[in-house]
Amino acid sequence: MKPENLTLFHYWRSSCSWRVRWALALKEIPYQTKPINLLKDEQKSDLYKKLNPSEQVPCLQVGNTFLSESLAIIEWLDEIYPYPKILPGDPLKRLQVRSLSYKIASGIQPLQNLSVMKKYHREKETQQEWSKYWIEKGFKSIEKILEKTASPFCFGQEVTLADLCLIPQVYNAKRFSVSMAEFPKIEKIYNNCLATKACQESHPDQFQ
Repeated sequence: MKPENLTLFHYWRSSCSWRVRWALALKEIPYQTKPINLLKDEQKSDLYKKLNPSEQVPCLQVGNTFLSESLAIIEWLDEIYPYPKILPGDPLKRLQVRSLSYKIASGIQPLQNLSVMKKYHREKETQQEWSKYWIEKGFKSIEKILEKTASPFCFGQEVTLADLCLIPQVYNAKRFSVSMAEFPKIEKIYNNCLATKACQESHPDQFQ
């Protein structure tokens, strides 16, 4: 049975939040939103910590259950609402999609988390240099992978979990002044995804 009355606790510019909003939009799942302002440390409030002890966004409320971690949420949504599929049915293709997704979600994106940058770098200029370095390093390997798999999205004709991870990361890359000239395949996929309805509906500009 499909759950009702989903509520997404999110921050408008959070990459992880965008991934989940996009998945919900792709599957045309109705949901309510409750913004959590990371700049005001609302994620550290006693009330929110009861919902999500990790003090992170997003958090998806399903009845009296609260789900965290964007990739886990998206895979759960893909099981409960199977169409359109976000993960391919073929095991090998599914592994490839997950592999690229994890490269971003585990190897690139966490290094630009606000909490990480505040911990190690107080000056905004240094924060930008730090973020730019790790994004460019990660994009170099992803660009090579996509040269073999992309058209028009990361893995062929359908948007997958890989796109849901990549496009928010490109959005961040542009914020941190990463030149996309070195990554033409990534840039093309970014533009192709931005032209889709679900991506537009879930875009940070719609929620700021």
